[in-house]
Amino acid sequence: MKVAIVHDELMRRGGAEQVVMTMLKTFPQADVFTLAYNPDGTYPEYRDYKIRTSKLQFLSKSVKWMQRLYFPFGVMAMKALDVHGYDVVLISNTHSAKYVNIDAKALVFIYTYTPFRLAWNPTSYSQYNNSSGISRWIFDRVVSVLRKIDKKAAQRGDYYLGMTEETAQRIRDAYGVTDIKLIPPDVKTKNFHISNKPKEYYLLVSRLEYYKKADLAIEAFNKLGLKLIVVGNGTKAEELKQLAENNIDFRKGLSSEELAELYANCKALIFPQHEDYGITPLEANASGRPVIAYGVGGVLETMIPYTNDATKATAIFFKEQTIESLIEAVKLFEMLEFDPDFIRANAERFDENVFQEELKKFVLKKYNEKK
Repeated sequence: MKVAIVHDELMRRGGAEQVVMTMLKTFPQADVFTLAYNPDGTYPEYRDYKIRTSKLQFLSKSVKWMQRLYFPFGVMAMKALDVHGYDVVLISNTHSAKYVNIDAKALVFIYTYTPFRLAWNPTSYSQYNNSSGISRWIFDRVVSVLRKIDKKAAQRGDYYLGMTEETAQRIRDAYGVTDIKLIPPDVKTKNFHISNKPKEYYLLVSRLEYYKKADLAIEAFNKLGLKLIVVGNGTKAEELKQLAENNIDFRKGLSSEELAELYANCKALIFPQHEDYGITPLEANASGRPVIAYGVGGVLETMIPYTNDATKATAIFFKEQTIESLIEAVKLFEMLEFDPDFIRANAERFDENVFQEELKKFVLKKYNEKK
């Protein structure tokens, strides 16, 4: 069985890029295709593989340029990317991976994190929200075109895979897909450890983009005066640094070992966004550390919220995406004692081996049925 794995782009470090790495471990002989690849921007493990890129690779020297050129050049480049000669094509997708040129006879599995945000949820972009007049008109025309081509490309999948019931419903609403196999993304628990003496800081690990709501955490900790370490990079990085007081420390480009140490020694992870899934809460749990999270989205399916016994919980949820609500949750956390071993056991339910077993079993079953 000859397998190809196609991912949107490999230019940053995020949950989707970790999922692709696990897909590669599941099918180690697979070939990898993507819109553009920056070995310095994403996980170093990808250097061990031959990555086949689209023609946009020559122009996409950064995520910012990749995003600027995505429509129409990125779409065109992915449509021209030749993925022929494979029995199975496993697509890891939010925006462009499903556009590639595939054999009609290939069995196509599309693992969708969420339908393309710019097409189906443009208000998650500050650029859209801040536009008006002719700029908004152009945005709306682009969104309309993207929806049409995105939905059309989605129909080429033989089987759809999703992360959670919430994201599965978005896939149904956007693409008219009815049958979706849920396989939650994995956390690589072996990469994390429990510390016996956590230190006096909170942690936020995120791409620094508008919809990630890092500004909410920064403003809350400005008022609390507690130490917060922010790990990540993105288009809002400089803006967020200007917003932060001296108790907030920014870091980026950390090794896996350095990040694991920060997780293990933090008091708790701050997770202020509405995330489709959210791998960082599970990474914190794998380190025995609890999470203070906005209680919507993926955390509802991965975390065990505090009610009246912190030793049987992995997270505290705050109900409103406001500075005041987050501050209240942090103050509550300061009064409680959590059980690191219980928290670690929760993460192990989503371990890499579980994902690999589920994915391989599903793909092989459908492939053998077709033969």
